[in-house]
Amino acid sequence: MQWKLYKQPQDMKKKSTPDILLEEFLEQAKSFQTNVEPLRVLKARVYQIFEANVLIRTASEGNRKYFFGINYITIEEIANLDNPFIAFICGSIERTVIIPAQLFFKHLSEISHDRNGEYKINIDEDLNLVLKGSGNRLNCSTFINAWNLLLKPFYVTEPKNTAEESLHSVLQGRLIEIGNIRGFRTFCPNKSKKFNNKCLSDISTLQKCPELQFTDYEVLRQIDVIWFKEKGKNLIPENAFEVELTTGTWSGVGRLATLIDYTNVNLYVISSDLKKFNQVIQSFREFKNRYIYVPIDQLGDLYSGELHLKELRYQIGI
Repeated sequence: MQWKLYKQPQDMKKKSTPDILLEEFLEQAKSFQTNVEPLRVLKARVYQIFEANVLIRTASEGNRKYFFGINYITIEEIANLDNPFIAFICGSIERTVIIPAQLFFKHLSEISHDRNGEYKINIDEDLNLVLKGSGNRLNCSTFINAWNLLLKPFYVTEPKNTAEESLHSVLQGRLIEIGNIRGFRTFCPNKSKKFNNKCLSDISTLQKCPELQFTDYEVLRQIDVIWFKEKGKNLIPENAFEVELTTGTWSGVGRLATLIDYTNVNLYVISSDLKKFNQVIQSFREFKNRYIYVPIDQLGDLYSGELHLKELRYQIGI
């Protein structure tokens, strides 16, 4: 199918090339009479186009290759959305590779990255993805200007997730993985929600929340993630986490309060709204010093660091 490409207005020439390419891409999408909305829950340039969620990356016109940098954290968040894609605009929207994000995610191990988790994406003059090894390429011919992939209905057998729901599961998954790496026993109540194509129940090491003497068990087992430490035959809670994206922080702080009598337990609220956290915590003045606010970005940095330290330990053998 041939797509009629959007033509650049004269006033766009005053803007930088990446901004121009982004706006041209969005105008092209709008020309198909479909919805185009930014996903504000994510910091990256991600847009909902019809029923697809699209990360847009741009590169200036090159001679033989086009270069893009994407952090692992961003790639992982995109790949966990419903119907995700990455659009690599190679100099002009006539040369755009629209690739399913989960397919790209599967090939990450074949792409070079630095110690900070920044992947160096190279696309050659034929618009194929350059992989490690001489002459190794991922054939992207079917993804060149593949607007049809973004504009077709998205059918799934499981319930669809909003971007907020997907990010919530990602943050829970990262907390579980960090706890596992550090040697804790981990619990999460959301059994069917997925992270990197695995159910959260499959990466948690505890399928049932331990009962604790000084807590309301019905509340305890609803906390987003808890890390337990083994002490003999007992499991002692060490860290508890609530991820607050849309519920206004009140509910998470309230659930964590069931552990308030365990003075050794650190109570964490993962959020991007420090102002709201401070407002809520004033209602818990007697215990407000027990609660620790962690920005979403810092959790991402910690998770990335833990993964790379684990990889480095494996490589060195220490």
